[in-house]
Amino acid sequence: MADARFEQVLAARRRELLEGLAVAARELDGIRDARADATADDEHDPEGSTLSGDWSRIVGLRADLEGQLVDVQRALDRVSVGSYGVCVACGRSIPSARLEARPAADRCVQCAS
Repeated sequence: MADARFEQVLAARRRELLEGLAVAARELDGIRDARADATADDEHDPEGSTLSGDWSRIVGLRADLEGQLVDVQRALDRVSVGSYGVCVACGRSIPSARLEARPAADRCVQCAS
């Protein structure tokens, strides 16, 4: 059954995203700790990135991971109710080639364009 295979792919991707979010949280904690250190003067270090630059990068990464996680969870929800692979816009089947490329896709190619 194709849905079961895609469900496994989606579940694995969900685990990867959760791991990525945990890494981002640890990195943000490290930056938060470094910011609390009164001797950390990274703003004048020409050799490295700044704490604020690192913070912005990680917050952006976290937001992207969170968005992907929402998409994957919605796809898993569609699997559980039996509507996975059906375009949410037009109701036609999403081609399996599209689902292979983007397992969390909720629209057919035509509707996504």
